[in-house]
Amino acid sequence: MGVSANVRQRLSSLEGHLQQESPVLVSVVANFRVLDKVGYSMGLLDSDESFATRISWWPLISVLGTFSSGKSTFINHFVGQQLQSTGNQAVDDKFTVICFSDHPEVRLLPGLALDADPRFPFYQFSEELEKVVTGEGARVDAYLQLKTCPSEQLRGRIIIDSPGFDADAQRSATLRITDHIIDLSDLVLVFFDARHPEPGAMGDTLQHLVSDTIKRPDSNKFLYILNQLDTTAREDNPEEVIGAWQRALAQEGLTAGRFYCIYSPDAAVPIDDPAVRDRYESKRNRDLNEIHERVRQIGVERAYRIIGSLEKVARDIEEKRVPQLRERIAQWRRSVLWTDAVWLVLLSGALLAMSVAMGYWDGLRFAPPWLDTLRASPWRWGSALGVGAGLLVYLHYLSRKLAAGRILRRIRSEAGQRREAEPVSRAFVRNTRFWRRSIFSTEPAGWNRRNRKRLREVIAAADDYVQILNNQFANPSGVDEASTRAAPVAAQSGDTRTPAPQSDRPEAAPVPDRESN
Repeated sequence: MGVSANVRQRLSSLEGHLQQESPVLVSVVANFRVLDKVGYSMGLLDSDESFATRISWWPLISVLGTFSSGKSTFINHFVGQQLQSTGNQAVDDKFTVICFSDHPEVRLLPGLALDADPRFPFYQFSEELEKVVTGEGARVDAYLQLKTCPSEQLRGRIIIDSPGFDADAQRSATLRITDHIIDLSDLVLVFFDARHPEPGAMGDTLQHLVSDTIKRPDSNKFLYILNQLDTTAREDNPEEVIGAWQRALAQEGLTAGRFYCIYSPDAAVPIDDPAVRDRYESKRNRDLNEIHERVRQIGVERAYRIIGSLEKVARDIEEKRVPQLRERIAQWRRSVLWTDAVWLVLLSGALLAMSVAMGYWDGLRFAPPWLDTLRASPWRWGSALGVGAGLLVYLHYLSRKLAAGRILRRIRSEAGQRREAEPVSRAFVRNTRFWRRSIFSTEPAGWNRRNRKRLREVIAAADDYVQILNNQFANPSGVDEASTRAAPVAAQSGDTRTPAPQSDRPEAAPVPDRESN
C-alpha cells in the first residue's frame, strides 16, 4: 500500500504554505512522510490518510465555556471590531472558525467550507459526525461555520468560538467536536460567568473542561477565565465571587493552573466610585495583557507542538501500536490453535464413530474392506490423503477467520467509538489475512529493521528541530553570537584578543526525507 495522489497533493500544498513562514516545519512535513511509509507498510494508515493531516499546522485558539460567559465579547475586543453577536442568551449554536482575510468585509461561510478544505482543522469532519450519529455527517452546516475578518490580530492565527455547554440539544456531536478542537489547539481559553460562579451554574463546563482535562499532558495550554467581573462592582465583593469560583474548580480537582479575572472594556457596567473603578481596571488590564500576550506567543508554541506530535507519533508506533498488535496476534494465535484442536477432536470423533458403526474394526485393528484396494493403488491412496489434507487446511483457515473475527470484535468493543481503535483493528486485519503470514510469526507485518531505523531517524530529527527552535529563542551560554562569528575575522586582521568560546556541537540542520515517495 502506498500514498494516494490526494494525500501527496495535500502535503505538497502544505509545504508550499509553510515555505516562507517556517522552513523548519517544511522539513517536519518531510519526516511525516517517512512516518507515513511506516504506517502504510504496517497497515496503520489507509492510502488516503497521513499522520500529517491529523494535526493542525496553523496556530489554533479555542474559546470554550458556558453560555453568556462573554466569549464572543472577548473575541470582539481582541480583534477590534464587532465580529461575533453577543447577548445574555445563547446567540449562536454553531462552532465558528474565525480566520484572517484580505477582503475588507466580514464573510460568513457554511460548514462545508471547512469540511472540504485541508488547511482547516475540520477537514472531512463530516465523517466523524457520521460516526457519532448516523445521518449527521450530511448536516455539517448545522454544526460549523467559517467567518473571515480583515483584523491584523487574526493574521497567522485561527480562533474557534464555541456554543455554550449547558443547554445544547446536539450534545453528543457537540462534545465530539469539542474534544477534536481541544486536541488540535495550541491554547484553550475556558470562560466562566462571574454572575453565576457557583458549581451548579457551571454544569457541563466543570465536568468536560476541567475534570476531563486536568490530567492531560498538555494541560498547561488551558487558561481558566472568570469573565464579566465588573458585574460584582456594585456590591464590591470580587473576592467572594472569585473565591466561590476557585472553590468550584478545586472540587473538580483543579488546584493549580492559570486563573484570570477580566471584563470587556467595551461592554462594562459603569463603576461610579473612582477608587473601585481603578482597582477593577488595574486587575482587568493586567490579566487581559497576560492573556493577549499568551495568544501572541502561540506561533512559537505551535512549532513546538507540531515537532512534539512528530516525535509522539514515532514513539507511539514503537511503544504502543507494536505491543498492542503483538498482544492481539498472540491472542489470535492461541485462539486458532485451540479451534484447530477442537476441529481435530470433532473430526476424529466423527470418523471413529462412523467406522465403528460400519464395522470397520477387528478388535483394536482398523480393517475396512476397501483398505487393501486403496493400498494397492498409489493414485487412490494419494487422492485420499489429498482430500484429508485439503479438509484439514480448509478447517485451519476457517479457524483463522473465526478467531480473527472474535479478536476484531473485542478490539472494537473495548475501544468503543474511539478513533484510536481504527489503526489497530486495520493493522490486525492485515496481519491475519491468509496470504500475509504464518500464525507462528510473532512480529507484526511491516515491523522490520528498515522501519525501526526510520523511526529512530525521525525521533533524532525531532530533537534536532527542537534545538533549531531553541537557538532562535534561547542562548543559555550568554555568548554574544555576533561577536563569536566576528572573532575569526578579527584574528585574521591581527587582533590578538581571545575570541569568545564556541559550542563544541555544531548547529543542527533540518533532516530531509531520506527516501522519496
